[in-house]
Formats: sequence, structure tokens, C-alpha cells
Amino acid sequence: MTEKEVDIEESFRKLQFKLKKFKLSTKQLSEVKSLHLLDGPNVITSSFFRIFSKRYLFIASAIATVLVAVAIGVWKSEWPISNKALADFYFDEWWDVDIDSELCAIEMPDVVYEVTRPPTDCTICHGVTNIDKVNKITADIFEQKYAYTGRPVVILNATDNWTAPGVFNFQFFKELYNEDSPALENFEDNCQFFPYKTNFHNLSDVFKMSSEEAYMKGSNSKPWYIGWSNCDAAAANILREHYQKPYFLPGVSESSKTDWIFMGVPGYGAPIHIDNVGNPSWQAQITGEKKWIFEPPPECYLECARRFEVIVNPGEIIVADTNVWFHGTEVLGNEISIVIGSEFD
Repeated sequence: MTEKEVDIEESFRKLQFKLKKFKLSTKQLSEVKSLHLLDGPNVITSSFFRIFSKRYLFIASAIATVLVAVAIGVWKSEWPISNKALADFYFDEWWDVDIDSELCAIEMPDVVYEVTRPPTDCTICHGVTNIDKVNKITADIFEQKYAYTGRPVVILNATDNWTAPGVFNFQFFKELYNEDSPALENFEDNCQFFPYKTNFHNLSDVFKMSSEEAYMKGSNSKPWYIGWSNCDAAAANILREHYQKPYFLPGVSESSKTDWIFMGVPGYGAPIHIDNVGNPSWQAQITGEKKWIFEPPPECYLECARRFEVIVNPGEIIVADTNVWFHGTEVLGNEISIVIGSEFD
């Protein structure tokens, strides 16, 4: 309170005291409007309210400024969902927006998913002592034994009718994703990229390598292994000219529209991890050979063997539910490993 406010308050206190000396009743005093408003507690409350109001206004302004800044940041960075999806949702077109499929700008660390995932049904590894390798399997037997049981399997000679083995190489993908390609631009907006232990930030960085560097023949060559998902329709059409739906998948099953490609040089691969995707998946080894390592989730350690390994050679397809098996890979031999795959329902 200012000095003037203190003087006014004191004057009215004296006036109130004098009126009480004339033996005015409480009711009569309460009818004196000026005394009622300026009675001690009310004066204090009123003064406090004025001070609080000023502070509250400052705090409210600060909060509003922060919220506006956050809103601008969200819109500019398009996180956690794209502006188009946000606008569609806002304007009541939410039925066309799959919020769950929108990619986050910041990927959750693996440890976060690991501690929050639901426990696995350990029947996936009951009686499993090795990864089966089978040849000429029918769709019915595949469905019964492997498709939805969670048990990994390698299908031999599974790409015999594909042209991919004679077409897919580093140069093919470099041309498919050249700097002016709509496929590459679409990738940067919508698809996922896994740099693993490399210094690449995106797919464009990968294809800045020369063929000599990619095949480890240049003086500045560094070992590399990467993966990405292609969700560009034009690129998908080109890729699918060279491979078909695996013959052994059940007739009612459909592969995802998203292709997954993994590529890298011997000695490198993906570390042990668990995926967070929708369905089991198949991965076809187009060139090179790769060792897969499988480990059951911790809750199944007492019921299952601790570790399985299998080598997948060119022309073979491995099928696994990577949502329940911890898994890692290592490229073997002397050739670049190229793998293409997809989820299936």
C-alpha cells in the first residue's frame, strides 16, 4: 500500500471508532456504505487483490506468450503430426486421418518402448531349439506352423522368379533416389531412416557416396549399414516390377504397402533390438549374406533357449515377428547385403 492509501485507511478507522462511541448498532454501521467497503479486512483484501491482479496479469501474459511460441514451434516443425493431418482433424475430417500412423519428429529411445511394451506370450519359443530352414513349403503349412505362431523360419529358393537379384544394387537405388527425384523428396517428408552406427543423417547422405566408396574400394571408404522405408508410390511401383508377394504367404494375407530396404557392407549390421511395428514381416536376401541373431524377451528367459542364430543366403526369405523377438544382424562374406521386405497380416 502507498502512504496515501495508509492515511485514508487510518482516517476511516478513526471514523468507525467514533461512530461506535455513539452506540450505533452493527446493523446500522453495516448500512454505512463507505465503512462497509473500507472495513479493515476488506481494505486489506482489496489491496491484496489489486496487487495480485497485477501479478496475475503478468503471469497470464507470460503463459500466453509461451503457448503462442510453442504453437508456432509445433506448426513450423510439424511435430508431433503433420500440419495437413492437424488441419484435417481440426476441420472435422478426422475420419481420413490416421493419427497413430503419423511419424514423430523425435523417436522414442528403445529403452522407453522396452519398459512400456506388453509382456510377450512365451509360447512363441516353446520347443524351439533352432531356426528352421525349409524348401518348397505350401501356404497352408506355412500358415499352420509359422505365419502367426511367432516362430522364425527361413524359406529356401524363395525368389527364383524375381528379377530383383539381377537389378538391385547400390547404383540402382542411387538412381532411384537421385537429388531431383520425387521419391527422395517424399522420403524426406514421410518415411523412416535408420543410420545405425553411421554418420548419415538421411538417405540423401547415403547416395552422395561414390560407387567406389560404397563398395569399400575408395581410400576414404568407411564401413556402413543403413535401412529405410519407402512410402512413395512411384518408387514402390518400380521396386515391385522386380519382386512379387512371396508365394508361401496365406492367400488371405496381404503385404504392407511399405517396402523396407536394408543395405550395407560386411562386418556391419543392426544391433540387438526389438521393433514396434504392426505385424510380422518377411525379408528377402537379394544379394550378400547375413547372420541373424534372435533372443527371447526377458520374461521368457526361463522358458526358452537364450539365443538362436541363422545365416540367410541370397534367394532366401526369413520370416519373423520382430515385435516379440529381440534381434540383430551382421553382414557376412565379401558382398554388399541388400534386403527388401514388408509386413504381412
